[in-house]
Amino acid sequence: MGFRCGIVGLPNVGKSTIFNAMTSAGIESANYPFCTIEPNVGMVAVRDPRLDKLSALAKTKKEVYAQMEFVDIAGLVAGASKGEGLGNQFLAHIRQVDAIAHVVRCFEDSNIVHVSGNIDPLRDREIINTELMLADMDTVARRIDKTSGRARTGDKASQVQMVTLEKLAKLLDDGKPARLLAVDETNRGLLKELCLLSAKPVLYVANVKEEDILTGNQWVDKLREVAEHEDQAPVVLISGAIEEELSGMNPEERQEFLADMGMEESGLNRLVHAGYKLLHLVNYFTVGVQETRAWTIPEGTAAPQAAGVIHSDFEKGFIRAEVIAYDDYIACGSEAAAKEKGVWRLEGKEYIVKDGDCMNFRFNV
Repeated sequence: MGFRCGIVGLPNVGKSTIFNAMTSAGIESANYPFCTIEPNVGMVAVRDPRLDKLSALAKTKKEVYAQMEFVDIAGLVAGASKGEGLGNQFLAHIRQVDAIAHVVRCFEDSNIVHVSGNIDPLRDREIINTELMLADMDTVARRIDKTSGRARTGDKASQVQMVTLEKLAKLLDDGKPARLLAVDETNRGLLKELCLLSAKPVLYVANVKEEDILTGNQWVDKLREVAEHEDQAPVVLISGAIEEELSGMNPEERQEFLADMGMEESGLNRLVHAGYKLLHLVNYFTVGVQETRAWTIPEGTAAPQAAGVIHSDFEKGFIRAEVIAYDDYIACGSEAAAKEKGVWRLEGKEYIVKDGDCMNFRFNV
């Protein structure tokens, strides 16, 4: 699996159009608020040219790319934290994702009504961020009420938690998201337990017209400036119209279309790459005649845990990992040649898997 990304934004900013194009799910996309009520879910293959090259060398019968799960969540309005619009449903769905792709409208179109009456991506961004933080303030306040009593009785764990909770409360009260709070390993579990909405990693998706996809526009420039000062949140330019066209093309047509547009890759690929970087994810590969496959893991994952992504038995009975770096595999052309040239190696439980490693696991259950 890759990761679960929630697509959020105000009504009529293009969330469902982008989701439609990326997943070819055929969901309803219309010019009225709350077109999306229940979240739509789509799985997207994360195309990786390295896997294609490995597959060609191995003459594999089946290629399996990593998967990214997109969740199209109902449009948010001001007051969602108090139940306005579909606020309660919206907030509950956000808690279930790994990262938030915040779609911001950066184009004019008199045929598509903006819920606030005019285009202002900074205002739109602020509305959603504020609602997430207001919901978190309620969560933290309730936890403080619950924890403070135990802390007063001398409970050491509660006293430690209260320090973090009070820092969180001040941060949110100052209008800053929970993800900006630096915590040690002791309190990381508390943050995970609280499941704060503004603690989710965020990237901004600037939905632009076709002619602005390469250079952006004044609204994109403003969004980038604010995102940089916020917490260096990445901004990805996507044109819903272009992605819709790409979704109906075969690979050859898609590459020709992108070249004509002066684009190296689709908006989907840029979003995936930004998401991987945001969540510090990497891919390793298993290569064979029957199947060549990409597996997604967090950076810094040790070999046994990486093996566990394939099957829990691989982790439980882990003995050794057979490893060939991607560049070495391509240079040698095969596993056998890699062994002959001395770049095939055995690694133990302490080995940290690198992006692009080609691996087999020895295990015993």
